[in-house]
Amino acid sequence: MENTQEVTIQELQTQLDALKKKVGKLEKNRKDQLSMAVVSGDMDKILATMIISLAAAAMDTQVKLFFSFWSLSALRDPKKSPKGKDFISKMFGLMLPRGKNKLALSNMNMAGMGPMMIKMLMKKKNVMSLDEMFKQAGELGIEITICEMSMDLMGFKKEEFIDYPNLRFAGAATFVADAGESAMQMFI
Repeated sequence: MENTQEVTIQELQTQLDALKKKVGKLEKNRKDQLSMAVVSGDMDKILATMIISLAAAAMDTQVKLFFSFWSLSALRDPKKSPKGKDFISKMFGLMLPRGKNKLALSNMNMAGMGPMMIKMLMKKKNVMSLDEMFKQAGELGIEITICEMSMDLMGFKKEEFIDYPNLRFAGAATFVADAGESAMQMFI
């Protein structure tokens, strides 16, 4: 009986050592980095994205945001109107908000009154506006990647997006690679 227990303890120790080795390898490949996939174009969700990103960057965590589908509306520059779009692309452009200050709330939008009320409360409570958050994000080195496939599907052109110091255009594989080496991943 004692011999059987020794074998079991040895097997457990071998398994524990193997697990420690695997965890060690995983930890070595992780960076102090936050990768966030941002799909929603709702104002409150873009606010949450920016607040979390700024908090992480302030703690010296590298932040990489991957904007896709409806979130691309937040990155449109209302002063830019690219030429040469086909009919469907023009329709998407007309139907979707043009910029972060035109976004609707996911709840209690109230025909546009909700975002106006949130902006008033933010100002009253000394919370940065979305414009200020994006400016600070650029200063802190937060990277924003625009999903090329989403951009193409929705008929957006590179020329219509905001001027941002750390803006790039790439596919989902880039996000997957970034997320794979990140200690934290989020989906909004």
